[in-house]
Parts: sequence; structure tokens; C-alpha cells
Amino acid sequence: MRAGGQGTPSKAQGTSQRQGGSKGKGAGAAGLRGKSSARETALYVLTEVETEGAYSNLLLNGAIQSAGLSGPDVGLTTELVYGTISRRSTIDYFLARFVSKGMDKLQPWVRNLLRLSFYQLYYLDRIPPHAAVNEAVNIAKKRGHQGISGMVNGVLRNVLRQKETLKLPEDLPAAQRIALSESHPVWMVEGWIKQYGAQTAEAICRADNEPPSVSVRVNRTKTDRERLLQEMAAQGVEAVPSSLSGDGIIVQGGGNMALTGWYREGLLSVQDESSMLVAEAVEAGPGMSVLDCCAAPGGKSCHMAERMEGSGTVVANDVHAHKAKLIGEQAERLGLSNVQTRTGDALELAGQYEPASFDRILLDAPCSGLGVIRRKPDLKWTKSPQDLAEIAQLQQQLLDAVCGLLKPGGVLVYSTCTIERAENAGAVEAFLARHPEFAADESPELFRRLAAAADREPVGLQVLPQDAGSDGFYIARLVKQV
Repeated sequence: MRAGGQGTPSKAQGTSQRQGGSKGKGAGAAGLRGKSSARETALYVLTEVETEGAYSNLLLNGAIQSAGLSGPDVGLTTELVYGTISRRSTIDYFLARFVSKGMDKLQPWVRNLLRLSFYQLYYLDRIPPHAAVNEAVNIAKKRGHQGISGMVNGVLRNVLRQKETLKLPEDLPAAQRIALSESHPVWMVEGWIKQYGAQTAEAICRADNEPPSVSVRVNRTKTDRERLLQEMAAQGVEAVPSSLSGDGIIVQGGGNMALTGWYREGLLSVQDESSMLVAEAVEAGPGMSVLDCCAAPGGKSCHMAERMEGSGTVVANDVHAHKAKLIGEQAERLGLSNVQTRTGDALELAGQYEPASFDRILLDAPCSGLGVIRRKPDLKWTKSPQDLAEIAQLQQQLLDAVCGLLKPGGVLVYSTCTIERAENAGAVEAFLARHPEFAADESPELFRRLAAAADREPVGLQVLPQDAGSDGFYIARLVKQV
């Protein structure tokens, strides 16, 4: 496995969960042709995700454009896709009692039509039940035959009649109860109970099902947070300062921030609050030489360059040339001349530079991504324990490969967007045992400010998704002693 950009194992191979695409067209999910309704579009995306391994985020954006959707229809389609994926196992549990032949025996598009319709009937109050049922029946008639449409109609009307009786069993063991009520795989919940306890594990799962916040990072080389907040308020954009990052703003209403003039002018970047903490942990100052080993999509590279006041050098490495190009484009948009992009496998960086070449090294490592499930609900159903074991091995190899490039007295920051101990504190503890020349450093103000997250593990900062409504993230600072 090559190592380039941070994220899931698939991203290390060049396919991001947010920036992937459909791997083909399944027989049960014909491509959208012309104008389609919100529910038809959602059905297409859901079926492609299930049958073809498509990544919901990019596929959804493209499907919305192909269907010619706008306004409220965009919001409904998005809600149906992410809500149905997030609640999939709970939906299937309830639907099973109404589908006599079994959910697994249905054609994928029929199964997903029932799922997204059940999601509307059970989880959404604002959609009239008759509208959800009628639209589902019309889609079934359009795509199938009279027998299918009749079955869909019968199942959904039975759901409506018995809706008040649809309750989850109360006498299940903790892991099964949480997994069923919050729609997570049992193995995942069992692991979190072992790491954090049942109460915290349930809070993690509940947070995973909440919609993610919209946060942006202020480009401190061009403006400051207070000034940008004032500009947003003047234009009717509701926004508040981030409670986690001094460079962050939470936008509570204002549409797609990447389509604003502030974005085009390089005054801000779209980035999660937890991710913003990484550059603060690196503490790269003006004139320093910094290596970002797995830099795509470049948010942390550019954030470090901004904090360096435009001086020094940030070498942003990624295994794929097209991703390195995107990093360069972001740096240009932000007016950062101190970001140098390069293409290469992070495992081979030691052969490209002299030992002790850098004052700071950031290894934002490929990971399971289980801290960002609220943004990528597909992860719940595509990951396995074996995936976690394989990526943990790669992380160890990466740490060993790049640590020699750090100068004595320099700082290596290791970060991931997961909440799995084997990939986080466990990985760092194993590294420190192999490399006595390094020591953990938790003295920066960041660790004092987020004391609760710092106290979760013997080493490093473990932010959970329920802490502040941001992504689950792990950050450790390792200082080279000699």
C-alpha cells in the first residue's frame, strides 16, 4: 500500500471517501437521464452506493446536477441519501417484519426505495405520509411492474398503520442495543465500549447520526476572524467563532461557503474545527522548514503556511500528481508562496531528503476514518476489523520511515481522523518504544485548553465527535531529543 494522503485506507491508494466516484453502473440503478425528482435522485445514489461501491458524497453532487435539482429539492435529496445511509440497519430491522420474502431477496433498487420511504415516514415529521407513499408507488410503477408497485404500496401502508408500535427491544445487551438504536455495526460498538465505556460509546454513535456543522478557517495572512465575522453579519450570514480553534468560524446559515466571494478571494477555507487543531499542534513558526508527508487535500499544509506568516517552507507531499496539483491551486488561491508541492510515496521520503532536514514534520496518516462518520456514513457499512488492522500496520511503517528527517529538537506531529486506539495512542506508544530518541510533549496551550480530550489517553489528544460537534480526531506531539 502506498502512502500519500490522509484518510481511509482507500485514500492511501488514491480514492477518498469524499472524493471518490461510482465504480460502474449496476443493473438495478440505471443512470439518471434528464429531469428527475428528489426521491428518484436519492434512489439512484443509494442503489449505486450499495451495489457498485460508489462514494455517496461525490455521486450525490453529480446526481443533483444531472437531475437538474435546485432549492428545496437539493436539501431533500441530501437528507434522504445521508439519513437513509446513516439509519440503514435500524430501517432494515423494522422493514423486515413487513417484507415476507426478506429484505435480502429484493432487487437492490426496490430495497432502497423501501428504505428511503421508511426513513421519511419514521424519521421525518415535515413530509406528509401520503406524499412519501404515493411517490414511492409511482417510482415503482415507472421502474418495475404492477406486482412491485403493489408490494411497495402494501408495505408502506402497513408501516403507516403500525408506526406507533414500531419499538426496539429493551432487553438487549449494551452493544446490540446501541448498534440497533443508533445504526452502527455491532463490532464497531463493541470496540468503542471496550475503549471508552458504554455511555461514551453510545454518545459517539448518536453524534455520528447528527448532521455535520459547516466550519471555515480564516486566512490570517489576509484578514482576521473578527473582521470576517463582521463582514458575514453585514451580508446576513449567521456565524459564530469556533470554540476549538482561534482560526475557525462556524457558519450556521449561508449556503455553500466555497461559492462565496470570501472563498474566491482567499479569505477563508472550508475545514472542520478538529482538523484546524493540527496546525496549532505543529507550532510552525516563521522561517521554519516543514514537511507534510501525506498532504492531500492540502488544508493543513496551507494552514501551517498561513501561521508561518508566509515565510519558511512547507513541503506538501502526496502520492498522486493530480492531488498535489490541487494542493498547489489551494495555496495559490490563498496567496501562499511558501508551499511547495511534490509527488511521491511517503514511505520513500527518507530517500529523497538528507537526514534531519526539517524543523517540523506532520504525518497526517491514512486511517480508518471512523471519526468522520457523520460526514461519510458509508464508512459504517464498508469497514471491517481487518481494515483497521491493516491500516494500523501502515501507520507504524510511516512513522518509522519519516522520523529520521526531523532535526534534533524538532517536533513530529502524528494525527488521524479516527477514534480507534490502535491507530492513535496505541500507534504512538509503540513508536516511542521503538524510538527512545523521541518523547511525547503535551505542554502546549492546546493540550491544556482541551484537557478533557488530553486526559482520555496516556499520550496525545483524542477528540470525540460529541465533544464539540466536530470530527473525531487524534493528535500527538513527539519531540526529537537528540
